[in-house]
Amino acid sequence: MSMINVRHRVVVDGDACPVKSEIGRTVRTCGATALLVSSHAHVLVPEPSVEVVTVDASDQSADLYIANVLTKSDILVTGDYGLAALGLARGAAVLTPRGKEIREADIEGLLEQRHFSARQRRGGVRTKGPRAFTDEDRDRFQQKLTTLLRGLQENPDL
Repeated sequence: MSMINVRHRVVVDGDACPVKSEIGRTVRTCGATALLVSSHAHVLVPEPSVEVVTVDASDQSADLYIANVLTKSDILVTGDYGLAALGLARGAAVLTPRGKEIREADIEGLLEQRHFSARQRRGGVRTKGPRAFTDEDRDRFQQKLTTLLRGLQENPDL
């Protein structure tokens, strides 16, 4: 009897993630697991199918941990475009907490936009922050995550 090793895991940049409860519900529904990575400043509670890893509070600790454990069969949830680029380089699917899938074709423009905004802020220009997070964002995220998990289950070699 041959056994196919199908891995379907959601790796989450957990510090500022507004959809942690949606991730937990979705992975349990889809028979997947989640790994929430956060700094000591954010206390996250493990739950069924959701493992929590706490890293030290330095700026890049969570990103470095994620970069080291991420595989091509994972789904990375992050709003950080630098980490998203790392995830894409590892072959992972990347999803923002608002439910937008970031693809290889998107990342260069997103990184340029981030750099431009940072330069403006350093120059004293006030830039707008993200719009308020809505229930529609939550719904879109949960639908997209479900689609990605089911797609990975059906195509484990992707």
